[in-house]
Amino acid sequence: MKLTGPIKVLIVDDSPLVRSTLSLALAKAKRITVVGSAKDPFEAQELIIAFRPDVIILDSELPRMDGLTFLSKLMANYPVPVIMCCDSKTSHSQVGLKAVELGAVDVVAKPMAGDRRAIHQLGTELVEKVLAAAVAIQRPPPILPTVAKPLQFREAGLDPARYLIAVGASTGGTEAIKSLLSHVPADFPAVAIVQHMPEGFTNSFAGRLDHFSRLTVTEAVDGDILVPGRAFVARGGVQMTVHASGGRWRIAHGTNQLVNRHCPSVDVLFDSFAQLSGVHTVGILLTGMGNDGAQGLLRMRRAGAITIAQDQRSCVVFGMPKVAAEIGAVQHTAAPAEIPALLLHILRHRVAPVASGQN
Repeated sequence: MKLTGPIKVLIVDDSPLVRSTLSLALAKAKRITVVGSAKDPFEAQELIIAFRPDVIILDSELPRMDGLTFLSKLMANYPVPVIMCCDSKTSHSQVGLKAVELGAVDVVAKPMAGDRRAIHQLGTELVEKVLAAAVAIQRPPPILPTVAKPLQFREAGLDPARYLIAVGASTGGTEAIKSLLSHVPADFPAVAIVQHMPEGFTNSFAGRLDHFSRLTVTEAVDGDILVPGRAFVARGGVQMTVHASGGRWRIAHGTNQLVNRHCPSVDVLFDSFAQLSGVHTVGILLTGMGNDGAQGLLRMRRAGAITIAQDQRSCVVFGMPKVAAEIGAVQHTAAPAEIPALLLHILRHRVAPVASGQN
């Protein structure tokens, strides 16, 4: 999407406090103008016709028509970038993931009603989300075809236990990661994943990935052992690294401090991979706004890792992969569904250098 003026935002929420607070927070951003706010989808329809917003912030629970139903209608008739606001409880986090499947570009956790400070913080967070959504490429909800059984690592003469894979993503990443993991064999090397996502949503996201993948996918727990056939999604709100312990590769949880404005951060995970020795490492950076993961991917490459970025044509937001490519961190590019076969081809035709841990 190419915008010649300010990003026009419409807020749809039944709470007057939320509407006013978010409007004030977004209005402070130079590139954003709030063209209106609506208490329900029917009021929103009139404002959409009048103002043709570039981005819509949509509450999942609305009177007269629920947020998911309205989102479906939007995608069919006015496919505008939508940021869905959901409660972080398990049942509502499932709604957020369903929203992404229907075409929402991002999902955020909505604070408790009446919590003015938390709502204001949400407004600040939404500034970056709106900037990302405004440049997002709207794609129809993907339909995953039946995937032929991919070549097993051991069938290719490769020992999956000799490899560890790190994946990072942000805006658009939930579908990109699903596409990637849907095309891997059951004996794929262990995968550690950072997806920028609110606390409370990552466990549901891991369960969703587990349904579509031949791997066993779970939310990461401190001390988890990385073994072939397993994938671990970083828990929202805590930094995640991988380290050697007792002859095994283990997940370690760190602080809740923001790095590159994110927790978990892709750079934190990638930096830990760059310091591993005695194992072949692979870094995969997928769609997302900003630069989180770019420097970490560069350090992984300098340490001897294979580095892959999502190609521009398949990205929802070609931000993080673009920055990584510009600084020389990327060796190969491909769409998420093509990455597993690409990686297998690379490993079969060359011996990947073992990471030395030197940056």
